[in-house]
Amino acid sequence: MPSHELRRLAAYKVLASYDNNQAGQLAAMSGDEAALERRELGDAANLVDTALGYLLGSDQQIAVEGAQHADEEVPPPGAVEAAAVQKRLREWAAKELLTLRVQQAERAGVLLGDSVYVLAWNPEKRRPTLRVYDPGLFFPQWDEEQDQDFPTRVHLAWELPEDSDAGLKARVRRVTYELGPISGAEEGAVRQYPWEPDRASSVTCYLTDAEWLLEDLKRGQTLDQLPMDKARFRGRPDGTELNRLDLMIDFLPLIHITNTIPDGGEHWGRSVLARVSQGLDELAATDSDSSAASATTGTPIIGLAGARLPVDRATGRPERLKVEAGAVWQLGDSGRMDALDTSPQLAELRARVEHLLDRIASNSRVTAAGLGTLDASEVPSGYALKLALGPLDALVGAMRLAREHKYRLLFKMVQRLYQAGRAEGWTAGESFPARLAWAPHTPTDRAAVLEEVVRAYGAGVISLQTAVRMLVDAGYPIEDVSQEVSRIQARAEQEAAARRAEAAAARGNVAGQDAAGVDGRDDGPQDVQSGGGRESDQPGVGR
Repeated sequence: MPSHELRRLAAYKVLASYDNNQAGQLAAMSGDEAALERRELGDAANLVDTALGYLLGSDQQIAVEGAQHADEEVPPPGAVEAAAVQKRLREWAAKELLTLRVQQAERAGVLLGDSVYVLAWNPEKRRPTLRVYDPGLFFPQWDEEQDQDFPTRVHLAWELPEDSDAGLKARVRRVTYELGPISGAEEGAVRQYPWEPDRASSVTCYLTDAEWLLEDLKRGQTLDQLPMDKARFRGRPDGTELNRLDLMIDFLPLIHITNTIPDGGEHWGRSVLARVSQGLDELAATDSDSSAASATTGTPIIGLAGARLPVDRATGRPERLKVEAGAVWQLGDSGRMDALDTSPQLAELRARVEHLLDRIASNSRVTAAGLGTLDASEVPSGYALKLALGPLDALVGAMRLAREHKYRLLFKMVQRLYQAGRAEGWTAGESFPARLAWAPHTPTDRAAVLEEVVRAYGAGVISLQTAVRMLVDAGYPIEDVSQEVSRIQARAEQEAAARRAEAAAARGNVAGQDAAGVDGRDDGPQDVQSGGGRESDQPGVGR
């Protein structure tokens, strides 16, 4: 491995040790024998899980731009097609357990700073499959001489341990995705991809999946320079050898998720633990001291003077006294007993633990309110709580911004894989812009939002689709904006029809009264003149 990759993998190992309460064991392996006594009580994992929960919110939905206008009386061009694509993408997400995959990938991203999705077309399922890989297995190959936004070659590599029962030696497996010119009978072969039918492309993606025995590798043969003459290529279930297999796409089907926006010239994200690791060490040391102090507080050190100690009959030596419930010691006339009180030190250590937790919450920007350690009685108003959550809002906003483009890229790749696989319903043409919509990360005042929506919609300053989307953002249990809008419009039409029917019945009733010449009161039989003759008495009309 190159030196910079070794540093990255070492950083992942350290961060994982904090998450698993094993940072002390890792420090002991480096020569710190006292680190074995370190007490780690899960504060690092709690910080990671809390930040992950705020990042994800209560729900995530795939939203295609323009789909919300498909139910309008005159939908804009492309809205109906966008709604159809949104429906198919959500069906794909349900089949591929996207919510679960996002949980897997994003926890690794928050903890380690990076995570990796890999897409692949499955001809049996007739859909793209989505898998999550540990970032420690991800090795992009960057050309430092070129200004690249994305690498043109990526390795997924890991070591396979020896299996003596199966007769397998230690191996290295490497899966390589590489962009290169299309190989054909002639140089300069081109291909028209369904997502760009008007442009000919000379680039395609090749897949290679191979293994090497560790004993066959020599010094200097790095991951990018393994000897191909000693490789054993894997194969697909249909027998196709995975040696530069043409995937018939012009992109690498991998998405690298970063927890933060990388610095200029960098490609990797930063863990939520990176800036508070020293604070976590201090917290573990304080917890260790608190444990030692609590032992002497619960079972204090006692000094006896003038005590008559019992003697062991076998050895003739005084027996060792134990501080336990029901113990009785005999003291002489001038005897006394002194106990060492360590409770003040224990109280100071507990106060230091609270101080360190506040510093960690502040420096990580998760905040004490976000971690749930803020005393509710200390918050004078909801506005003060909103100010206390300000750093958390900024943290979540930055984390979601770092992922916005990557999830758009993921859904674009899903659409293109469907097109490349010639799946039913997916026609040629440019992919529709789709994004992952996150639910609010903090509780919202639903009553205030509802009042605002009713006023704005009633005044005609927002559309019904926008009003429903605002309710969704506020946390109302609306699964699909378009379906909810359709239901509201259908109910409004039914109510309008009922009102029209009532109005028509009322008009008909009044017309009958006018024709009868009465005002709606039943005053008994009346004579009705018609023309010049007199008719017999008729009953009153218009009851």
